[in-house]
Amino acid sequence: MVSSRPMLQVAMDTLGLDSALKVTRQVYDVVDIIEVGTILCLAEGLGAVKTIKTLYPDNLVLADVRVAEAGALISKMVFDAGANWISVLSSAALPTIETVAKEAFSKGGDVQIELQEGWTMEKINQCKALGITQVIFHKSRDSEKLGPGWDPALLSVIKSMSDQGFKVSVTGNLTLEILQCSKEFLFILLWLVERSARRVIRARQQSNSTLRFAKTGIRTERKINP
Repeated sequence: MVSSRPMLQVAMDTLGLDSALKVTRQVYDVVDIIEVGTILCLAEGLGAVKTIKTLYPDNLVLADVRVAEAGALISKMVFDAGANWISVLSSAALPTIETVAKEAFSKGGDVQIELQEGWTMEKINQCKALGITQVIFHKSRDSEKLGPGWDPALLSVIKSMSDQGFKVSVTGNLTLEILQCSKEFLFILLWLVERSARRVIRARQQSNSTLRFAKTGIRTERKINP
């Protein structure tokens, strides 16, 4: 399930569990979701999901495994490890997405669809018909190197999807413009470094309209008008 207020998600894309836990120990009480990132899942396996959920039972835990096929088996493994949410690629076949959704919903969990190049609104509406409303717009680290900011046309699409009731997540190269696109619901996906994590996320305790985030150690602050 998802909340009607803005939520904060911290992404743990580290190469080892020990380094991830250094951050989670600082921020678990001021974020809503702890993401066990793709890199961490590959490095440590789903044992990382189990460990983090055991340590932080009050947080939602996302396993960012980016399912492309074998949805029934992978989703069962993920939810048996204790995850609350799972990620699926938009390019996955609709039957694969459906099997993941069934497993997630049967465990009281949820599904995030990561939108890839070439995604279509027709496909996303088919996912919505399955009960999936979470979508992720992701600007990869590779594309960030090519230049800052988001395409204005894409910003318009993000706002439109939010207006249609989709729960929109954005990650990578976050700007004031992208933060203002989501009408009522926004995840901020955070890539945090140990020394700045806690003081940055403390904004959660100040105001739901003030969102602060860190990326590779550079602190940034954005304020959204209520």
